[in-house]
Amino acid sequence: MDWLNYHHLLYFWVVAKQGSIAQASKELRLAHPTISTQIHRLEEVLDQKLFERKGRRLVLTEFGRVALRYADEIFALGREFTDTAKGRPSGRPIRLVVGISDVLPKSIVYRILEPAFRLEENLRVVCREDRSAEEFLGELAMHTVDLVLSDEPAGPGTSVRAFSHPLGECGTAFFAAPELAHACRHRFPRSLDGVPFLLPGGNSALRRALEEWFDSLKVRPQVIAEVDDAALAEIVAEAGLGVFAVPDVVEKEVRRRYKVQLVSRTKEVRQRFYAISVERKIRHPAVLAISDAARKHLFA
Repeated sequence: MDWLNYHHLLYFWVVAKQGSIAQASKELRLAHPTISTQIHRLEEVLDQKLFERKGRRLVLTEFGRVALRYADEIFALGREFTDTAKGRPSGRPIRLVVGISDVLPKSIVYRILEPAFRLEENLRVVCREDRSAEEFLGELAMHTVDLVLSDEPAGPGTSVRAFSHPLGECGTAFFAAPELAHACRHRFPRSLDGVPFLLPGGNSALRRALEEWFDSLKVRPQVIAEVDDAALAEIVAEAGLGVFAVPDVVEKEVRRRYKVQLVSRTKEVRQRFYAISVERKIRHPAVLAISDAARKHLFA
């Protein structure tokens, strides 16, 4: 059986937290070579590189980031164990680590996650972004992510045994700065022909649905930008540069946050949302709350 040397893991953890061996040396009151040697031994046992050097800085490798998350959990659990042994309340929160597909608008992500924040249990939600849903599936398999939010179910070709739980679906609302919105309302959606348009990124389900819809109508908007970040698209549209599309369930939030007006809505461009997990039957209390609220209220 392979045994992990927790002293080595501690030295790695402190270096990762402090950002350098020099700072970790002060924290641990150990010499630089001692810390370096112990970290190298940990890398040999794991057969993985934990740090790489960029200039004068030590930067975590991809596996190093995984190791850091495990170390956080291990030492948090150790503190809880010590508190329990000494009769102190641990107060350790339930963790929910959510991988958020980079194509999802932040407004819809908040609406989906909101019920978790309202739970009476002591909960800590950890949100990870800037990756596609496919890239998060590997972390689901390693149990470093509990849940992935996506606009598509897990593909049949994936090597990870994942289950896609439908949260609901909605139509699409179109917004623009007041003058452009007013000009586009008459004869919508034909009015979008030749109009400057902010199209979602190429890997989003909404992008594909919009293109199919435009083709069916023989409408050709003038695509001035392809924007992955919906918040950026909203800011660009606010400046009067184009029309953009959002899920119609976040229409109120868009109106409240940005100086844009509704052009129109359509139910023909459907947007669907999924919670992807490795569990066929959801058990995590926060995920249950998210799924239940999405189906009964948000997308009802």
